[in-house]
Amino acid sequence: MTRTEIDGSISVIAEAWKGKRLNSPNDAVVKSDDSVWFTDPAYGIDSDNEGEPAPQEIDGCYVYRVDPASRAVERVIDGMVRPNGLAFSPDEKILYVADTGSTPKGEGLRHIRRFEVSSDGKSVTGGEIFATCSAGAYDGFRVDRQGRIWTSTGEGVHCYEPDGALIGKILIPEIVANVTFGGPKRNRLFICGTTSLYSIMLMTNGSKLG
Repeated sequence: MTRTEIDGSISVIAEAWKGKRLNSPNDAVVKSDDSVWFTDPAYGIDSDNEGEPAPQEIDGCYVYRVDPASRAVERVIDGMVRPNGLAFSPDEKILYVADTGSTPKGEGLRHIRRFEVSSDGKSVTGGEIFATCSAGAYDGFRVDRQGRIWTSTGEGVHCYEPDGALIGKILIPEIVANVTFGGPKRNRLFICGTTSLYSIMLMTNGSKLG
């Protein structure tokens, strides 16, 4: 995982855990303490479709935290199959992570899981299912100021209340991979489809962390 600076130079944030090469870092979010949290599924090394085939050096697909001071990479979640999108609640007390993968039996996972962040902000507990996708699978998602989840799906964008209730959909004629809030007031939702970029004005604003 790298960072591109304003002058175009590139700095490495994380490339290995315990001396083993990361699989293919996917989504990342920066917490208010400047720590970087990211998912590391194996999509980029599974086949030619999303990267280059390569042997998996780490024995699973995990969620990691990069310490802002030491740059140490620490594993924070190890009980997921293919961790994908992730985002913090506005108060940073909850971390949501999508699990989008296949089990050994070939059954697809289509969940967003909910984790409680520790008081020191460096680890999580829990991991119960927050929502299950009814159209394809979740990928990237964002959170608004009221704590609602705006997530990509196979039919567009689904919006969930903090209690997990599905309250609305934005239908798009193709699979959506990710979304983000933008504009001067962060009230425009940009939607990344398979072949096109869409946007829609909302009656809400994105969280500063989303």
